[in-house]
Amino acid sequence: MSSVVQRVAEVERNTKETQIRVRVNLDGTGEARLHTGIGFFDHMLDQIARHGLIDLDIDAKGDLHIDGHHTVEDVGITLGLAVAQAIGDKKGLTRYGHAYVPLDEALSRVVVDFSGRPGLHMHVPFKSGMVGAFDTQLTYEFFQGFVNHALVSLHIDNLKGENAHHQAETVFKAFGRALRMAMTLDQRSLDVIPSTKGSL
Repeated sequence: MSSVVQRVAEVERNTKETQIRVRVNLDGTGEARLHTGIGFFDHMLDQIARHGLIDLDIDAKGDLHIDGHHTVEDVGITLGLAVAQAIGDKKGLTRYGHAYVPLDEALSRVVVDFSGRPGLHMHVPFKSGMVGAFDTQLTYEFFQGFVNHALVSLHIDNLKGENAHHQAETVFKAFGRALRMAMTLDQRSLDVIPSTKGSL
């Protein structure tokens, strides 16, 4: 990547419910600085950074006195905006990525397509409603926010799992790995947009 300009973006999103700043380097080393106020959510975002080799800097202040919904969803939205901005015109993009990730008894599969069209298909039958202070229902809200603003098609399936922590962790790790594959530049077609339409 030394001869290629690194794909970096920074996005701020402020509402009456949340104030969020996200900075991404898609060609990073997996370093993360995460402050969302929800410990387990920070742990999951760290999985995306480390397994996606994305440098990720997130500061989020939200109405956690109500619950984590707005914070988690809006981080997904802002991260999606940042990734879309950093990706640019998608020339040379591998475009598709997939990963299977196990953790003890849990196994998840994630498949992503930088299609330019938002679509989320997610089947994760969580065994518990809460992991620490994180409501497991918000996993869907995070990915829906990301998908809508990164403009990707995303399929997430937890194939096995009895422990909600393990289920979530395999999902986020697999997401990071799938992103890493999809965002890799194809050295054989650096000037080509990977679509027969000529645009994504």
